[in-house]
Amino acid sequence: MRVTCEVVGEDTRDLELDAGATYGDVLEAVGLSSHEASVLVDGSPVPEDAPVEADSVRVLRLIKGG
Repeated sequence: MRVTCEVVGEDTRDLELDAGATYGDVLEAVGLSSHEASVLVDGSPVPEDAPVEADSVRVLRLIKGG
């Protein structure tokens, strides 16, 4: 399965994922964890354990402040 993944503020990548991949696998493919970023589909966050059903996703890094 091919998915276009835009990491907001960085770059856009074409990912080749296995059938049955989850949105957590998308994060792993771009070198991030669910503690660092969220996957958005059509502007809404999706659970990391949900199966990938979109052809295009955005990854938004979470910001920590102090």
